[in-house]
Amino acid sequence: MKIAFMGTPDFAVASLNVLLEEGLNVVCVVTQPDRPQGRKKVLTPTPVKAAALEHGLPVLQPQRMRSPEAVAQLAAYEPDLIVTAAYGQILPKAVLELPRLGCVNIHGSLLPKYRGGAPIQRSIINGETVTGITLMYMAEGLDTGDMISRLEVPITDEDTSGTLFAKMSEAGAVLLRQELPRLLQGPLEAEAQDDEQATYAPNLTRDDEKIDWSKNSRAIYNQIRGLVPFAGGFTLWNDEVFKVWKTLHPDPSASLPAGAADAVPGTVVDIGAEGITVRTGDGVITLTEVQPAGKKALRAADFVRGTSLTKGTVFQ
Repeated sequence: MKIAFMGTPDFAVASLNVLLEEGLNVVCVVTQPDRPQGRKKVLTPTPVKAAALEHGLPVLQPQRMRSPEAVAQLAAYEPDLIVTAAYGQILPKAVLELPRLGCVNIHGSLLPKYRGGAPIQRSIINGETVTGITLMYMAEGLDTGDMISRLEVPITDEDTSGTLFAKMSEAGAVLLRQELPRLLQGPLEAEAQDDEQATYAPNLTRDDEKIDWSKNSRAIYNQIRGLVPFAGGFTLWNDEVFKVWKTLHPDPSASLPAGAADAVPGTVVDIGAEGITVRTGDGVITLTEVQPAGKKALRAADFVRGTSLTKGTVFQ
C-alpha cells in the first residue's frame, strides 16, 4: 500500500505522524516551496517538510501542483491513497484520479460550513463556540467533496487561532487514525454536502486585521483572538500602524469610565494598571498587549509610560 501525504503547516504534521506511527508506507510528501521567514527573510522549509526529512521521506515542492510536470512527478510514486491536510493548493483532476483509493482531506471545519483556506481563524472571528474536523473525499471544487466523518471541537472564550490550531491538529490526527482501517479498504460510501448550507472562509487579508472601533466590544475581542498569533489587529495612531495583540474579555455589564458615554468609538477613555481602555460601538474594551510602529510587542501598561498617548486620544 503506497500513500502520498500532502500538507504544509504545523497543523498537518500530527496527521503525517499518524501514518508513520501506524507503520504505513508513505512513499512521498508534497508540500509548499520554502519561503522567506522573519525580518532577515531566511529561506525556511515548511513544518511538514522538516518532519518528512527527519524520517528520510522524499519531498516534492512544486510551485504549481496543476503543472503537468508536478502531476507526473507525483504519479511516478504510484500512490494508492493520497492524504492531504492544509496543503494550500487546489488539486487538479489529474491528481484526484491518480490513487485507486481516492484523495482524502482533513479539513478544519464542520463542513459544509467554512469552506476555504481560513476556517479556524474565521470561526473565532465570527464568534463560533463549536467547530471541528471533517474527513472528506476531495473533489474539483473548493472543499466540496463528500464527507466520510466529522469530529467536533469546542471553542472557548480564551482560545486564539494559535490554541485552536493545536486542538484541531490533534483532532485531525485522532479522526484520521480512527478511520484509517476503513480508508485502506475503500473507497467508502460518503455523505454528500448540502451546498445550500455552505459558508466560506477565505484567506485573511489586511482589511481583516483593521479594527473598526464602531463594532461592539465582543466582535473586536473575537477579531483579535482570531488573528493571534499570526497577525494581530491594528489601528492607526499618529498616522502609523498601532497593533493590538491582546485585550481583556469585555464585560457588557460593567459601568463606563467617566466621560466615556459621550466619546466617539476609538477614543481612549482610561489608562490604568490593566491597560488602555477604548470606547467601542457598545461600550469599552481594554487593550493589554500592544505594539507601536517599529517596536516590539509589550504590555499596554508598560507602553503608556513616557508616551504621548493620553486619555482623549482617538485611534483612527
